[in-house]
Amino acid sequence: MDAVIEVQNLSKSFGEEQVLKGVSRDFEIGKIHGIVGNNGSGKTVLMKCICGFLRPNGGRVLVNGKEVGRDMDFPDDLGIIIETPGFLPNLSGMKNLQILASLKKRASTDVIREVIRKVGLDPDSRKPVGKYSLGMRQRLGLAQALMEDPSILILDEPLNGLDKHGVVQIRELIKSLRTEGKTILLASHNQMDIDELCDTVCEMDGGVMTMVRE
Repeated sequence: MDAVIEVQNLSKSFGEEQVLKGVSRDFEIGKIHGIVGNNGSGKTVLMKCICGFLRPNGGRVLVNGKEVGRDMDFPDDLGIIIETPGFLPNLSGMKNLQILASLKKRASTDVIREVIRKVGLDPDSRKPVGKYSLGMRQRLGLAQALMEDPSILILDEPLNGLDKHGVVQIRELIKSLRTEGKTILLASHNQMDIDELCDTVCEMDGGVMTMVRE
């Protein structure tokens, strides 16, 4: 098995509260891996540790064979949606993504336009992001995650706030990303998302991970 993400005996506490309790799991390349669990179960904290946003108290995370927090601060090849994506509210979606893309200079304006269309938004819209609905903001967050063409995507509730049509559209997009060979970690409250999209499913409960479906 080619594991692109390896989580090894990971623990994380905030004060007295232990949020992750010795979580171990290898995530295989080119699959959609579902993570289910209630609010407070530890799934978002796990995702943040994988991305390098939080440092664990014990254990380690390897992404593409390199240890997060030791060999690198943040894995380079990740596209991420965790919680509500933060954008500059007075600028358009296009302008926001252009500013973010200028940091690493990996996504051209043409690529950004294409990816905005792909998630169902209009690249020529002047509407400021502050006037976006939750669903539109979620789509823009997905465009941001995709624009540098990462091989790994960490998606925490990516279908949040979308209407029925939007859910169908973004599910199809996520399936097409797997076809392209991307590895996706997907957290969702919606059982249908998990059933329809995921190759493997594990459950977080009280900081402990169990396999539901291999």
